[in-house]
Amino acid sequence: MAALRRGAPGTRARWERKNYAGRTVGLYAGPASALGTAAAASRVHPGAALAALAAGACGAYDDVAGDHRRGFRAHLGALRDGEVTSGAVKLFGISAAGLAAGAFMKERPLDRLLAGIVIAGTAHFVNLVDVRPGRAAGAVLALGAPGLLRKGPGAGLSAAAMGAAAAVLPDDLAERAMIGDTGAHALGAALGAAVVAGNGRAGLLAHAVAVVAAAAYGDRVSAWARAL
Repeated sequence: MAALRRGAPGTRARWERKNYAGRTVGLYAGPASALGTAAAASRVHPGAALAALAAGACGAYDDVAGDHRRGFRAHLGALRDGEVTSGAVKLFGISAAGLAAGAFMKERPLDRLLAGIVIAGTAHFVNLVDVRPGRAAGAVLALGAPGLLRKGPGAGLSAAAMGAAAAVLPDDLAERAMIGDTGAHALGAALGAAVVAGNGRAGLLAHAVAVVAAAAYGDRVSAWARAL
């Protein structure tokens, strides 16, 4: 993040946005958290690093080219009308990345499918709660903490996501920076990969049901996070 502040490509305006309160904040935390998460995850499992990088890239595209529409229904409706929105690109791109990572991380076809749902769904969930400063990074820290108690790659991937979240949280809370879709999706994908690495089929199924339910009630999830 410090390196991006010193020499980010493009103009200063490209790296600044107005947050919910109208304050000008930097976007450096998004790419920094995505790259940091992927670098740390690559030391544990290449599939997890792939998921974090791809999810971060799709989120970056939405940060740059996103429109006002929110929710799957709006973007899928536009797609039916022949318009490919940034949200649709993000939906299909992160879903494909999740399935690819799941194929790397699990052996049986059903487990691979469930793993893909968990990775993509967790990326979406973290983005859903990114409605106020610190909500997304705080969620990653809270949800990743139990994974540290496990042995094996699940603990390492939880630490990767939590480390990146903890690094950007102070600037996020102080409203000096925002992680945007870039950071939220990357952190969420890495957290989902940690869940995949640390669970068998029963655990994958339970988490898949949870993230699908969160997606179905996305507006309520965001409203709950906003009220915290």
